[in-house]
Amino acid sequence: MLRMETIQYNLPQSRIPLAWYNIQADLPTPLAPPLHPGTMKPIGPADLAPLFPMSLILQEVSTEREIEIPAEVRQLYAQWRPAPMMRARRLEKTLDTPAHIYYKYEGASPAGSHKLNTAVAQVYYNKKDGTKHLTTETGAGQWGSALSMACAFFGLDCKVYMVRVSYDQKPYRRALIEAFGASVTASPSNETESGRAILAKHPNSNGSLGIAISEAVEMAAKDPDTKYALGSVLNHVMLHQTVIGLEAIEQMALADDDPDVIIACAGGGSNFAGLAMPYLGRKLKGQSKARVVAVEPAACPSLTKGRFTYDFGDTGHLTPLVKMHTLGSTFMPPGIHAGGLRYHGMAPLVSHVLNLGLAEATTVQQLDAFAAGIQFARSEGIIPAPESNHAVAAAIREALEAKAEGKPRTILFNLSGHGHFDMQSYIAYQAGKLENYEYPEEEIAMALAGLPVIG
Repeated sequence: MLRMETIQYNLPQSRIPLAWYNIQADLPTPLAPPLHPGTMKPIGPADLAPLFPMSLILQEVSTEREIEIPAEVRQLYAQWRPAPMMRARRLEKTLDTPAHIYYKYEGASPAGSHKLNTAVAQVYYNKKDGTKHLTTETGAGQWGSALSMACAFFGLDCKVYMVRVSYDQKPYRRALIEAFGASVTASPSNETESGRAILAKHPNSNGSLGIAISEAVEMAAKDPDTKYALGSVLNHVMLHQTVIGLEAIEQMALADDDPDVIIACAGGGSNFAGLAMPYLGRKLKGQSKARVVAVEPAACPSLTKGRFTYDFGDTGHLTPLVKMHTLGSTFMPPGIHAGGLRYHGMAPLVSHVLNLGLAEATTVQQLDAFAAGIQFARSEGIIPAPESNHAVAAAIREALEAKAEGKPRTILFNLSGHGHFDMQSYIAYQAGKLENYEYPEEEIAMALAGLPVIG
């Protein structure tokens, strides 16, 4: 009898979640409130109104356990959701491990990543609120691709500030964004005051997500018909991504298995939160004992070497201050190819669960990440995005530990996107042109020295 090497655990469209899960309802202690950048006092909904529609602001502060997914959003989700979950039997065989390795595959979305889960929702609420234009930033281009696609669905204009190093490294991602009708500008740019200020000091700046956020926020704040959309970090973004974990819980039940460890890469925190938060909700209720692991690049170690404190979300200090793991808003990461993981901070919600001891964090070097991605591709036939390679590497590490111990272990990780528009990075890896980079402790200390003083 033929033995199936790859097994998919698929759900019918009728099982697309009806509501997003909000872990804030179950946390033992609440999140620290965001602070106004001028007064350093807690902000209210009116302070966020120039940037976001009220419906998203209310989601940002909500403590309701379930928030209904609008029918129009679910209809669009049906184009790629429920997303497949697979057991990586060929990878298990290659590693000769007793571990069971499962992966939730978000690269099946039209935009090629998990980012569309929140892009569709954010554009829907903006359209309903009368917004005509949206601005945003993008690192690797995954978020810019997703938001431009969602704006095309709903007929909104979209302006994307793309971190300069990714703008240069990923021309096909840039072309995809433009194909959906969005305008793309390399950041820092001469279009904004914050961009011009950076260029005056650093004319050849590679840019950063913090700088690109400043540019996008500045443009939105100047125009009453324009709002700002963020692809990670904020609570409502984490909320929208929980469709990933909610589906995964059902799919693991179909597999008659339950994860011992749950893994996702973490840059701003959205795909990690999407898979992890529903499981952490079960953990808080005593229904799961799984370890939950966030994986970040050694070159941008906000969770493992950053400080849990209040900081600005952008370099230009235009955004509210939030309590998060941060390397400092002036932190300038090296131009590693995992552009979606180069943010100086981490989502307050992800930072909070880590601080509570509900999750743990680890790092992976760039060369190890690409080696894992190649091994995964040759076993499973999917080329992961450079960001997802970090989760693959951590999953392989867990599987080899299980082999060394001679004990079974069930591993579930989020493969947050495919690497079809990131092939230049694979070309560079195969040619031996990529390097590992451990961010120097003294440079991290310098960036942290500029943290704002509160109270």
